Amino acid sequence: MKVAVVGATGLVGGEILKVLAERNFPVTELIPVASERSIGKKVNFKGQDFTVVGYETAISMKPNVAIFSAGGSSSLEMAPKFAAAGITVVDNSSAWRMDPTKKLVVPEINASTLTAEDKIIANPNCSTIQMVVVLNPLHKKYKIKRVVVSTYQSVTGTGKAAVDQLFDERAGKTDYAKVYPHKIDLNVLPHIDVFQDNGYTKEEMKMILETNKIMMDDSIKVTATTVRIPTIGGHSEAVNIEFENDFDLAEVRAILEKEEGIIVQDDPKNVLYPMPITAHGKDEVFVGRIRRDESQKNTLNLWIVADNLRKGAATNAVQIAEYLAANHLI
Repeated sequence: MKVAVVGATGLVGGEILKVLAERNFPVTELIPVASERSIGKKVNFKGQDFTVVGYETAISMKPNVAIFSAGGSSSLEMAPKFAAAGITVVDNSSAWRMDPTKKLVVPEINASTLTAEDKIIANPNCSTIQMVVVLNPLHKKYKIKRVVVSTYQSVTGTGKAAVDQLFDERAGKTDYAKVYPHKIDLNVLPHIDVFQDNGYTKEEMKMILETNKIMMDDSIKVTATTVRIPTIGGHSEAVNIEFENDFDLAEVRAILEKEEGIIVQDDPKNVLYPMPITAHGKDEVFVGRIRRDESQKNTLNLWIVADNLRKGAATNAVQIAEYLAANHLI
């Protein structure tokens, strides 16, 4: 299968290459794609170097699938051109997520809605993906009324320049390139993406709107506060879930433990709980601190952690491509 990775020289693009190799996706020909300034560069895949090509060259090479991680403006311009050539696009940007004509997919939840006619498929926001993976099986059992989520998000979500800023600050440099409006080392920024007219940030609104679309249920009320913290291993979330029906904590744990792609780490006596440092490099979503909210009925508290470059981006995109291949949709 011919596979194009668009944005192959970026942080997520590099992770996509790694995930494709690790999961033994049936790549017969790899086509790394990037903007003009990166054409001619080399990327390594399974020990072999491949030369980066431009968009038009990639389209002419007719890949079966193109996994995009090149930013929203590039996706808006180029994804339709790939799609018009009969190439299925799995897009990591926010460009197509809320387009009513495009599917927004987390394979564990709604991959079954995909058809061969879906030529542009949106990959959700990283912080949304890890949350809905956990919410979905609980919603099926107890029916969710409302979710309150506060995130603690890694600088890797902003890209390589943000990681560089963190380590430049940590090294005491003063002439570093500034990605954030404030210092990030030894600090916390309640500000991810741009502020909207309603006082929420774009990241917060992504979590609210995408949750309803992925879970195909507009009755679920979501409110979010998204926060950038100086970590690199993954995103963490404190999630408060109000259900219509009461639950048993042992049953909640059992539901989550049997769910594919979820690992329960919940042993406070032995200080076992999910952390970015232990989720780093893993594809699963980790859940812990499972406890009843004693301030109101039918309400649960959870702590959810996942590597935002893996399940939050690259792995989810590759899993979509795996589903398409397995079901002969590409």
